[in-house]
Amino acid sequence: MATERAELKAPDAPAIPCPPETVPRTNWAQNLVGVGAVLGLCYYGEIVLAVLMVSVLLAFILAPLVDLLGRLRLPRALSAGIAMLLLFAAITGIFYFSYNQAMSLVEDLPKYTTKIRQETVRFRQKAESFQVLNPQHEKGVLNVRPATDWTDLLTRGFGSVSQAIFAASFVPFLAYFMLTWQEHVRSATVMLFPMENRHTAYTTLGLISAMIRSFMVGNLLIGVLMGIISTASFGALHIPFFYFAGFLSGFLSLVPYLGVILAVAPPLFLGLGHIGSSEMVWVLVTVFGLHLLTLNVLYPKILGKRLQLNPLAVTISLLVWAWLWGGIGLLLAIPMTAAMKIIFDHIESLKPFGNWLGE
Repeated sequence: MATERAELKAPDAPAIPCPPETVPRTNWAQNLVGVGAVLGLCYYGEIVLAVLMVSVLLAFILAPLVDLLGRLRLPRALSAGIAMLLLFAAITGIFYFSYNQAMSLVEDLPKYTTKIRQETVRFRQKAESFQVLNPQHEKGVLNVRPATDWTDLLTRGFGSVSQAIFAASFVPFLAYFMLTWQEHVRSATVMLFPMENRHTAYTTLGLISAMIRSFMVGNLLIGVLMGIISTASFGALHIPFFYFAGFLSGFLSLVPYLGVILAVAPPLFLGLGHIGSSEMVWVLVTVFGLHLLTLNVLYPKILGKRLQLNPLAVTISLLVWAWLWGGIGLLLAIPMTAAMKIIFDHIESLKPFGNWLGE
């Protein structure tokens, strides 16, 4: 009986060797080509892309006000129009106040023009002492190396004045239509992706929106705080127009990379001829101290959770975007890099790049 059961048992199927598990390989050649194509697009399309980015930031700034007016049952188009008018009124008021202060400053300039000329001559004499005679040229002829025109670098993204004005004229219209068609643009953007990726796209867009809004509000709060502290410090040092120089210096300090240099200029210029060398040193100490406070305390506390960028990634992004777009690239580098990190974190194949950008 046991023999019959053994005969009825089905023979074991031959073992089929399973192919080894294939690990997806990263095609670095395709990635490099893609990165090169993106950089080329950004380089040659700088005006269009910069205008779009500025319009997006402006729309995010005004979106809470438009939403507030919408709760009052105002149409979306009317709410966006009111928000744009309030923005223009605020900008006009700032320019009017700045113009009056500038005119008062111009009227007071003759009082210490002699002191400014003396300081300028002294600076030129010190600069000329660093010039070296070239032995290959005639005796007594200075070989002056042409100075680097930093203006070309900082204004690269703006082009000529007429071109900048023409490009800037599109910003209010783009921001207005982005505000009025906000929900449509967001839903239509999500619909561009396949069904299985739409939830991820919706979440990513929401995170980018929250990050940009936090970035703009955080910079505004930090700028106001820096302006108040700078105004109080410059007033204690008896700098003329200290309230004007304080807020201007506080907001200029927020400019990446060049902020600390730009922030020093207003108080030093206004204080020239009115304060002594010791007060000048205190101005430098105040500006540098506030700049370090911003970078090491305020930025990590207010914006660190939203941006989540490591210092190396921030520095490289400033270098790359300044090379691509000049001065406007410096202003837009951090929010654009933070948005790229959010996108990388939600795409499986790009997560290593997001981890590299993160803290």
